[in-house]
Amino acid sequence: MEDIRNLGEIQLSCLREVGNIGAGHAATALSKLLHSDIQMNVPRVSVVGFDEIADVVGGAEQLVIGIFLRIEGELPGSIFFLLHQESAKRLVSGLVGEYGSSEHDEFSEMEISALQEIGNILAGSYLSSLADFTKKDTSPTPPALAVDMAGAILSIGMIQLGQVSDYALVVDTEFRQGELEIHGHFFLLPDPGSVNILFQSLGVESA
Repeated sequence: MEDIRNLGEIQLSCLREVGNIGAGHAATALSKLLHSDIQMNVPRVSVVGFDEIADVVGGAEQLVIGIFLRIEGELPGSIFFLLHQESAKRLVSGLVGEYGSSEHDEFSEMEISALQEIGNILAGSYLSSLADFTKKDTSPTPPALAVDMAGAILSIGMIQLGQVSDYALVVDTEFRQGELEIHGHFFLLPDPGSVNILFQSLGVESA
């Protein structure tokens, strides 16, 4: 099985390009959903161990919103999308209005629903971009959403994965909503064999 720790700059640049195109599609869809001009870009793509994911978002005890879904089809894998709580509230404020739970730590049912829809849009946009590049069929499962400490969310995810993946591709994501900047993190955990299939489809040698 390939070791994604050894991805070179060519492979990472290729993934960054896929991410940027996906971000462009997602920005268009989110702008319509939120009735606000949203811009997105992917400043960095890297590889981390699964046990390092929590460190990327501020540590295992950092309170985050986690969206988890499986990728089905010819490039199977899993996706985590993690946002800090404050960033998530800012992102959905244009959709649910200034009322709801904006003054409280808890998320309202409306905000949870909005975040799930945003997760669907983001995952669908990235997977659509990946499918366009690779000519492989992929589809996301409905997203599961949790508000908890990063370590707890990742532990549950690892149980669901059956420890299939030891390493994850990190796709840093920047949202801009006017003067507001929001940072999120995609973590793509490919199933065994998916990385080789991915780069063969892109015409790039795998690491």
